[in-house]
Amino acid sequence: MRDYQTLVEILLRSVEEHAERPLFGVKDPSGSWRWTNYRDFGRAVDRVRLGFQQLGVCPGDKVAIIANNRVEWAVACYAAFRSGAAFVPMYEAQATEEWEYILRDSSTKLVLTANEAIAARVAGFELPELRHIVSLDPRASSGARGAVTVHTYGSLLQATGSSAAVEPSPNDLACLIYTSGTTGHPKGVMLSHRNIAANVSSGLQYLSLSPEDRSLSFLPWAHVFGQTTELHVFLATGASMGLAESVEKILPNLAEVRPTVLISVPRIFNRIYASVQQQLAQQPAVVRQLATRAITIRREQRNGASPGPIDRLLLGIVDRVVFSKVRARFGGRLRYSVSGGAALSPEVADFIDGLGISVYEGYGLTETAPVLAVNRPGFHRIGTVGQPLPGVRIEISPEGEVIAYGENVMQGYYKMPEETARVMTADGGLLTGDMGELEDGFLRITGRIKEQYKLENGKYVVPTPIEEQIKLSPLVANAMVYGDNRPYNIAVIVPSFPELEAWAKRQGLSQRGEALLASSAVHDLYVADVRDFSAKLKGFETVRDVVLVSEDFTVDNGLMTPSMKVKRRAVTARYLAAIEQRYAKGSHMAASG
Repeated sequence: MRDYQTLVEILLRSVEEHAERPLFGVKDPSGSWRWTNYRDFGRAVDRVRLGFQQLGVCPGDKVAIIANNRVEWAVACYAAFRSGAAFVPMYEAQATEEWEYILRDSSTKLVLTANEAIAARVAGFELPELRHIVSLDPRASSGARGAVTVHTYGSLLQATGSSAAVEPSPNDLACLIYTSGTTGHPKGVMLSHRNIAANVSSGLQYLSLSPEDRSLSFLPWAHVFGQTTELHVFLATGASMGLAESVEKILPNLAEVRPTVLISVPRIFNRIYASVQQQLAQQPAVVRQLATRAITIRREQRNGASPGPIDRLLLGIVDRVVFSKVRARFGGRLRYSVSGGAALSPEVADFIDGLGISVYEGYGLTETAPVLAVNRPGFHRIGTVGQPLPGVRIEISPEGEVIAYGENVMQGYYKMPEETARVMTADGGLLTGDMGELEDGFLRITGRIKEQYKLENGKYVVPTPIEEQIKLSPLVANAMVYGDNRPYNIAVIVPSFPELEAWAKRQGLSQRGEALLASSAVHDLYVADVRDFSAKLKGFETVRDVVLVSEDFTVDNGLMTPSMKVKRRAVTARYLAAIEQRYAKGSHMAASG
């Protein structure tokens, strides 16, 4: 297995060894998928690198991008590396003030934008270091806009002349990735070539990948999880990636691209779980019982048991009649999926695995480039995030905090030495902020230190696992649990309106949409529903009441980060009055536990 030292090394080896193989697939207007091979990708990187250098990009500079996944994103990323520059990715779905803050904080010299609208906004920023904007919009026009000059991506591809490409050293800064900023301004995480390349190298030892593998890419490369585990790992393997048209078109794109490996987040599997559960609920009792038994057989197989002939026959029938149809929605070729970015409910993981779709949950942080541990074939324990990657060492502090060691641990926070000192130990470990346990070498994450709070009775509550349980309900689109210094927990819930309206119709209620939220019957429905889906929780963790809201948590309304994490302070602030009213009405309740 190769031990990569830089991302440029990965690029050069893969372009040489896999020149004719497909790398990126994009669906064209005719509905056909058009594939770019490794050789043409390498040539595009060289041309854009030359264009960058002619615009004055030098080693140590910052090149930023505000765009969703696209071939030009990957070209610009590796062209920056070949120029000796650091890449600073941002999301299209990000607040304008965050773009401005990141561009100013990073002292970016050149930024690529997905379209003319973003280019116009950026041109209006007062950024002393910014000199050039490159629009990826094919309809864009070049010209001076205030203190900056706008160029087209096509003009970079047509750059002529010659200049030497840069061979970065392992310790050179490769990416400056800004954290989501759930509690304030985002922090720039400095990841060197060695940080990311080491994570790629160790990940390849755990993940069974070959040049024949293919994924459907829908996780943003602006987040280090998608960037490392998909873009860099698949490129290093000689594998290919179809770029999803949009989040809404993931399911049809899966059927078209027919991936063999999927890099995903729990939300996708939660949707599948809810969908299949709804379908099973409409089947006769005998079908539901057979499906439950088949999932149990799969669980027993995973734990080492060998099913008898009757169980094998039953599993074969249920698999052919029910489970195979679910797998077909993924294209019918999926070998396994890696889930990260957030906790995957053990209940969902067990169910999806029972369908014959192996989901290997992993764990990491932006500060660790990102993967620290992952389950894998032959070493899979549901409810844990797997074993540490080769070269990664995990320790648990006396207070229960996960401490990570390895070459993938960041260089620090950009321009924030005091913040860096707060999370780094004297011997080079990273204080992750997560609570965890080690079980026979497998890591179990039990919560986030900053998210936990104390009830009036002194009991500590970690809200995320509770929220994940609540969101398994088909009636719930989103949820946030609150109870800081309160007698019990309350959940702010965004209903899934199609399911709620179907229930209301069956009950003979005339209201529809947001009007349903004023109904006491609907409130009681959700209190009971939350109680049912959190039945396995400890007494003091129980959610005793709900606040129903019509607007989902999104990036646009400031209640969600671009990496799909709830901004707890923002949600609490927006709905605090309604939360206070529920506590006032339920003041007679006593906290349990």
